[in-house]
Amino acid sequence: MSLNVESKSVTTDMSNLELAQLLAEKMTISSYDWHRLKNNRKAQALQQLTASLVYLLNDEPEEALERINQAQGWLDRTIKPLPCPTHGH
Repeated sequence: MSLNVESKSVTTDMSNLELAQLLAEKMTISSYDWHRLKNNRKAQALQQLTASLVYLLNDEPEEALERINQAQGWLDRTIKPLPCPTHGH
């Protein structure tokens, strides 16, 4: 995987936290995509792992570890998807 020159210069100017936040934002499952991705274990784990990186860079290791454990649960299938947050409202 390689970045083009323009992307490289943009990311060079960003802090590690800003890069992590950008990645976490990209990996966040929106309410629009929730039904489509609720059972997608890779997408769920990616969302948790990128969030854990943001917490870790913000010196919140306990929160980071919680997200890492959630990601592990998605990958080892010990976590099941929650019901739709908008049903019943």
